[in-house]
Amino acid sequence: MVASDAIGSEAQFDAVLVGAGIMSSTLAFFLHELDPEMRILIIERLGAPALESSSAINNSGTGHAANCEFNYTPSNSDGSLNISKAVAINSAFERSLELWASMAELGKLSPESFLHCLPHISFVWGESNIAFLRQRYRNLSLKNAFQSMEWSEEVEEIKEWIPLVMNGRDPGQKVAATRVSRGTDVDFGALTLAYLKELQLSGAVELRLSTEVVDINRPNGKSWRLSLVGNRSEYYVETPFVFLGAGGGALSLLQRSGIPEGKSYGGFPVSGQWLVCNDQSLAAMHNAKVYGKSAIGAPPMSVPHLDTRWIKGKRSLLFGPFAGFNTKFLKNGSSFDFFRTIKLSNALPLIQAGFKNTDLINYLLGQLQLDHSDRINALKEFFPQANSDDWTLSIAGQRVQIIKMTKDGGTLKLGTEVVASSDGSLAALLGASPGASTAVSIMLEVLQSCWSEKMSTELWQQRLKKLLPSFGKELVSDETLLGKLRHRSNSLLGLR
Repeated sequence: MVASDAIGSEAQFDAVLVGAGIMSSTLAFFLHELDPEMRILIIERLGAPALESSSAINNSGTGHAANCEFNYTPSNSDGSLNISKAVAINSAFERSLELWASMAELGKLSPESFLHCLPHISFVWGESNIAFLRQRYRNLSLKNAFQSMEWSEEVEEIKEWIPLVMNGRDPGQKVAATRVSRGTDVDFGALTLAYLKELQLSGAVELRLSTEVVDINRPNGKSWRLSLVGNRSEYYVETPFVFLGAGGGALSLLQRSGIPEGKSYGGFPVSGQWLVCNDQSLAAMHNAKVYGKSAIGAPPMSVPHLDTRWIKGKRSLLFGPFAGFNTKFLKNGSSFDFFRTIKLSNALPLIQAGFKNTDLINYLLGQLQLDHSDRINALKEFFPQANSDDWTLSIAGQRVQIIKMTKDGGTLKLGTEVVASSDGSLAALLGASPGASTAVSIMLEVLQSCWSEKMSTELWQQRLKKLLPSFGKELVSDETLLGKLRHRSNSLLGLR
């Protein structure tokens, strides 16, 4: 393939976003609404958008609001709970709902195409786990965001909430549960397609599929030049701004950019697996996302849950996740992905993080040895009457956890992080959960980091407040504002 050095106006864009998933589509929507004249190019290596992490089968679909997920309320060394992350995640998800509500109000989004109201439930058994859940409930229910959380140790009441989980259970087993009725199941793949459809209709956003970024550099010190391969040819595009929202593929592209801010980052890949049941009679008996507590010594990412899901409009049940391991950074990636990202600049953090996370390594080794019978036995702790023949194994999306150098040495991070160049010309999103659920807040962070001058203008402020009426205000401490925001989102999105 021969690449031309000629750059015409048709190859120049105001912004180039790599990856056609929920993150890039959310950022593209913001940029277009803030500046309708901006020419934006979205590049996707696969043949359709949202096929990697964003598609419904590749993630849990939980609208992560920290209603039921234990990993967002870790225990401190003194036995107390740290709820700060839960409060922050809940606020971030409200931002997502707020934007979707505005889009629905403008006629740019049909909520029923991607969003279902679904209770979020935490369920435990055993004295120590019940004590933990009680402590979690007491701490969270004091916060405005979680005042509607319900608590129960009554078997009959819990059976009304989650009959599939309670039927066939030992009547002598002590159980407890919390419930937040205003939970959600979200098809982030369908949401991504809705964003992109609206953007392409505008004529200002171009989507190029089956196109891969093979290099990225800044030869003139001003514009970024991306070398692309698509339709059996190699060519270039130039832009003053690049966003790397390519899931696990973002790390290698960040390294190719050469910005100093990304040099010490590494990644650790973890693949996911689900047990899936498409029996409609069983799916109709379960109307919740039910999160349990990980086994002692298991890493936070291993929190088991039994979920109602809507995949391509069809109701299903998912249980998991079960972890796997390979060296790919993308589900449709290469087995050499991990090794290609090992550099002199990040080798030490990788080694140090490895020594610190032997529990994760042991957990993954154990997960690799599981067979179908083992997975069904794990399921039966949630669904005692589960029939092995009703469930099949499905491979979920690939996740790449962040490894970075901190004051404590190489550290494995389990969230998401925006890495931006000092001049704001390039930003990359690394990491995984809660990811998609907090995409709106994350993309606002990208805008603040990379478009700070325009973000301070009255025009952009006004346009943002049309999309996010509470923009610039604090949701966590303002009970009245939070109530009004939730009422608006409930009405416009049909959350009852």
